[in-house]
Amino acid sequence: MSGGDKLDFEIRPNPAAVSAADRAALLANPGFGRVFTDHMVTIRYAEGKGWYDARVEARAPIPMDPAAAVLHYAQEIFEGLKAYRTTDGAVTMFRPEANAARFIASAGRMAMPELPAETFVESLRQLVEIDREWIPDGPDASLYLRPFMFASEVFLGVRPANEYLYCVIASPAGAYFTGGVKPITVWVSPDYTRAAPGGTGAAKCGGNYATSLVAQAEAIEAGCDQVVFLDAVERRFVDELGGMNVFFVYDDDTLVTPPLTGTILPGITRDAILTLAAESGLRTQERPVSFADWQADAASGRLREVFACGTAAVITPIGRVKFPDGEFLVGGGEPGRTTNALRQQLVAIQRGEAEDRHGWVRQVL
Repeated sequence: MSGGDKLDFEIRPNPAAVSAADRAALLANPGFGRVFTDHMVTIRYAEGKGWYDARVEARAPIPMDPAAAVLHYAQEIFEGLKAYRTTDGAVTMFRPEANAARFIASAGRMAMPELPAETFVESLRQLVEIDREWIPDGPDASLYLRPFMFASEVFLGVRPANEYLYCVIASPAGAYFTGGVKPITVWVSPDYTRAAPGGTGAAKCGGNYATSLVAQAEAIEAGCDQVVFLDAVERRFVDELGGMNVFFVYDDDTLVTPPLTGTILPGITRDAILTLAAESGLRTQERPVSFADWQADAASGRLREVFACGTAAVITPIGRVKFPDGEFLVGGGEPGRTTNALRQQLVAIQRGEAEDRHGWVRQVL
């Protein structure tokens, strides 16, 4: 496939699909990332041939040679988005074209081939259509979609691979954090950073998350839910959480988030929040926020709320901040009105319960 050529999908239904009764039992409490649907999408790429062999087939282990390039040089990228069941029975996705654009950008940074946006979106639609019965009901329920691509060429040599495999899997999901939406506690890492200027911080690649795991383990050991990373140059300014962007709400109705300078993932939820906040009358700013100012402004009351955001967790309030020398609360440790209002507004749009003025919601079924 090249240029504007359309790639057709071969449909191979799973002959051993989960029964309706067993599926219902799994959907009663799916958690997050523990339960998977019956099918997956695969598309192959070869240098000189382009994209080919698009399939919807039974979800199964992927055969892999021990010398597959991804295992040695980590050429891998992924995305995450959700499909929702609306009250009128339709199935929608939220801004899949934005995920497609970010997937293309990530591929460029990792020296990987670009999957056309229309093929990316169609691959999601194909999987949602065949596994639509796996979409759970409920206010926090969704079908989490995980497109990913990795270097599959069998070789040992430091260069971009010539062969790749693109896949999509799906997982019915409940609330991201156990206990539902409540303020979380975060750990500000004193020793580890997530990304440096010129690095892969703006790409959604597995390596960024691998480097965050030791800091996340440190956070859990300190009794926290998530880690917060500071910038790699000065170790002063807030970058993002281990897997989410962060926002600060001040007493003059200003909403601030760190700027996209190449070290922070350009979150799709982050972008939507900036749009909705501005429409709600909040002043929005993308500027650096130092950890020292975070602590001082929380103590003075100037900083009313802090929240994290991302596809999986949507919007989650941050109530307590811990670091090696102590801890402090934000807004008394309770979720704030701005955080709650933005979350309710965004979720209502995602689920088709509020007007979509920006064309963010795509009906797929």
